[in-house]
Amino acid sequence: MFRFLLRKFSYGILVLLGVVLLVFFLFNVLPGDPARLTLGQRADVTSLENVRKELHLDKPLPVQFLLYLNDLSPLSIHTQEEAKGTLHYLTLAHLSGNRILVLKTPYLRRSYQGKKEVWEILTEALPGTLILAIAAMLFATVVGIGLGILSAVKQNTWMDTGAVFASVMGISAPSFFTGIVVAYLFGFVWSDYTGLHMTGSLYEIDPFAGRTINLRNLILPAITLGIRPLAIIVQLTRSAMLDVLHQDYIRTAYAKGLPERLVVLKHALRNALNPVITAITGWFAELLAGAFFVEYIFGWKGIGKVTVDALEKFDFPVLMGAILFTACIFVIINLLADVLYSVIDPRIKL
Repeated sequence: MFRFLLRKFSYGILVLLGVVLLVFFLFNVLPGDPARLTLGQRADVTSLENVRKELHLDKPLPVQFLLYLNDLSPLSIHTQEEAKGTLHYLTLAHLSGNRILVLKTPYLRRSYQGKKEVWEILTEALPGTLILAIAAMLFATVVGIGLGILSAVKQNTWMDTGAVFASVMGISAPSFFTGIVVAYLFGFVWSDYTGLHMTGSLYEIDPFAGRTINLRNLILPAITLGIRPLAIIVQLTRSAMLDVLHQDYIRTAYAKGLPERLVVLKHALRNALNPVITAITGWFAELLAGAFFVEYIFGWKGIGKVTVDALEKFDFPVLMGAILFTACIFVIINLLADVLYSVIDPRIKL
């Protein structure tokens, strides 16, 4: 178990290093002067040079990459002035000069626009994305598994045909198109009947009540984001259940006189869950990353909307931080998924 986790963790580190390398050099070849983006178009030459020095833009590109990697690494070397001014750290050792070896949270630098730390921006937006992804995945899992079981048990009936047709339609429709249609119909045309709005976030500011939670704003984006994974889960559950229902031990359970509900839910479903678990864990990671368009369409404040806003303003540190943040989530969820398989089905050996 320990060797497996160590190997998967090592693969994850290599993936993250590749993402860091790609993201850094990609955003450093894009047009735009970070110093001018930070100070504005009317900044004087002296101020621009000072900012370029502060952002290490006066150094060669390979040196800039090593400095960026040093900022991201939890174990890194900094001067005492840098550490006190920008990092949340624990000093491990004092090195030559005024340099120290520190254990810290990754430093994603500061936004060009608001001068706010990127880590703080992302952690403020993360709860919104997590809540949206969890709600979408719960909707997709509960409805998808239910429809998949119904489709398998009622094979070759109108229920089976309807479930398969609906799942094909769900897979075919991209999220941004579905989001526009759902927002327009349920949030605008039929708003008087649904009580829902086209845009809105989890938290709303009321002039009298202050900051309040509005869960109604979660309904439309969660359904929109959950439609595609729901369609996949229906197909996988149906296929896996049909395979399991023809196994000898299922026939034996029926021969013993066990009720159909017990046979289907206790014996068949548990052994059919592995491909479904794969889809759920994989799609949950993708929902966290793929909520960009849905969050933007519905005005839902999360990492996706923050990233799109940063792209419009050429705020490269926020963009880079969001991509790296999402990559970390992918690696962690995939690692947890591999461990979860053995819990669901003891026949699988890590």
